[in-house]
Amino acid sequence: MTRFDVPDMSCGHCTAAIGKAIGAVDPAASVDCDLTTRIVAVESAADPDMLLLAIREAGYEAKAITTA
Repeated sequence: MTRFDVPDMSCGHCTAAIGKAIGAVDPAASVDCDLTTRIVAVESAADPDMLLLAIREAGYEAKAITTA
């Protein structure tokens, strides 16, 4: 699972736009957007950099969260 910090994600429209953008990269992706923490968790076979680019191209600043 890949997680992204998306600080400007604040509403249902945001989550829909992000989900659509990720779905364009990987239609089989599972996307969970948490508005409280502003974290997007993605289960996908796609390259994480491609997912990050999709979120950014949807108009949201984002950064990958690495877990140790």
